[in-house]
Amino acid sequence: MEYVITKAAQRPSLKGLWDEAAWRPANVIALTHFLAASKSRHPRTEAKAVYQDNGLFVFFRVFDKYIRCVQTEYQAGVCTDSCVEFFVEPKAGGGYFNFEINCGGTLLLYYCITKGAPIGKPIYNPVSWELGRRVTIYHSLPKVVDPEIKVDTEWRIEYFIPFTIFERYCGPLGPIAGQVWRANFYKCGDKTSHPHWASWAPMGAELNFHLPQYFAPIRFQDK
Repeated sequence: MEYVITKAAQRPSLKGLWDEAAWRPANVIALTHFLAASKSRHPRTEAKAVYQDNGLFVFFRVFDKYIRCVQTEYQAGVCTDSCVEFFVEPKAGGGYFNFEINCGGTLLLYYCITKGAPIGKPIYNPVSWELGRRVTIYHSLPKVVDPEIKVDTEWRIEYFIPFTIFERYCGPLGPIAGQVWRANFYKCGDKTSHPHWASWAPMGAELNFHLPQYFAPIRFQDK
């Protein structure tokens, strides 16, 4: 499997508008691979991405229930909340980034070093706030959702990642068009009343998103 990221002719507004003109050429994927522990809840989750010369735009929309969000500080454990995640490895054999964002828009971002580390247990290198704050995030729900929302609700996370964040750790990227990276898209809710774990690219049985051997190619369309 491969995901093709189209180049946006115009910049997305980052207002959570799924169908706006800037996003219409984007390919949409569904996160349909649920780990076995997700017995009681399988929320429908879709994602898409586009790029421009200066960065990457990612958009998730989730049709959810039992939604919770209490982590509000940068680098807090947002995976325990209703959360969407994008793990991406720009250069083969290098480390990868885990962009984890809860439904309230709080970000956790590490550069995960795999070289010399046991499989599934990378060396976690937290990305500084100076860099992390450059990720521009739109969230459709309040920053805190507590008590839990127990009715069917759609929520959206849309964000922009400057390529300079990747370059701080990976070195110059050069022209992006035509490059093939590796990535996976995830949905989780570890400490909601109905915990679940879903991915775009299929995974093994282990409940661990930090397994880059399950990442799939993402290709930046060359126009």
